[in-house]
Amino acid sequence: MRLENKRVIALVSADFEDLELWYPVMRLREEGAEVHLVGEKANETYMGKYGVPAVSDYAFKDVDPAEYDAILVPGGWAPDKLRRYPEVIEMVRHMDEQQKPIGQICHAGWVLISAKILDGRNVTSTPGIKDDMENAGAIWHDEAVVIDGHIISSRRPPDLPPYAKAFADVLAEQ
Repeated sequence: MRLENKRVIALVSADFEDLELWYPVMRLREEGAEVHLVGEKANETYMGKYGVPAVSDYAFKDVDPAEYDAILVPGGWAPDKLRRYPEVIEMVRHMDEQQKPIGQICHAGWVLISAKILDGRNVTSTPGIKDDMENAGAIWHDEAVVIDGHIISSRRPPDLPPYAKAFADVLAEQ
């Protein structure tokens, strides 16, 4: 399996977009990656927007991003909560500094905006935060998936198949 020995952080908080968390997580696990759900608290149940639960493996404070190969940020309303945690911002900045894959879909761009890593980067997101992305210095594209180096971005659930594939491809190349 091409992602064997790869470790991925999947951030989680209440009101995540169910498919935007679970589809990439399952795809990566199918390819052999070890994916940990990381939330404010360990062993906490977070409910998705449509009622699908996710139980965190670890708390933000207990995770060392240096021990991981990539990070996934789901959309929904969770990104507005996630970006308020300094530990989350530090994880994203660490991944950016180390040029490790960062996956973001839909509203997840808010977390990257708060981490201040989008200036000059080509990205996409839900059109609803296009202005936010551009105001952070990003070059926004209305495409299913945009890959700019180690940042893989996508718009919304219908784009999940090409997004998850692109993320897995970039991770496999690391």
